[in-house]
Amino acid sequence: MKLYEYIQQGGSIMYVLLLFNVIGFALMIMKFWVFTQEKQRISQTSALMAQTVNGNSEGKDVRAIIEIAKQEVSNYVNDIEAGLNTVKIIASISPLLGLLGTVLGVLGAFKVMASQGTGDPSLFASGISVALITTVGGMIVAIPHFIGHNYLIGQLDSIESKVEKDLMTKVL
Repeated sequence: MKLYEYIQQGGSIMYVLLLFNVIGFALMIMKFWVFTQEKQRISQTSALMAQTVNGNSEGKDVRAIIEIAKQEVSNYVNDIEAGLNTVKIIASISPLLGLLGTVLGVLGAFKVMASQGTGDPSLFASGISVALITTVGGMIVAIPHFIGHNYLIGQLDSIESKVEKDLMTKVL
């Protein structure tokens, strides 16, 4: 059976999962590229933040300077982090959509059984097939998104700690 046939057999839930998969992978690829670019520009970014902090900290004590520096790092991280929550949401919702497809498939199978009896098992099997296909679809979408999200969070943490370290050495 071809991929398109599986998607078609899974029904509307499979199309939603396919859409989520495309959106999630596009975001993960974009974030991977952005994080790679940011890792290369960390020293420039830290220097710009240091200038901003030094400009805002004239006549202030060390604690105030450190607080301003932390705010700068936080703003920077929030800017490059945008989109990661969507990947996390896709990873969390996909198994639930698969489960919804499972429930709808089993419900359909029982409706067929109730209306036509148990004489022809192939009628019942089609509902179970839909149930299993959507479950698999949900897992296929969720697993790479969980892995990708965790990897990207690790990369973001690495960037954040490097920027903090560079910024603090330039400010203090």
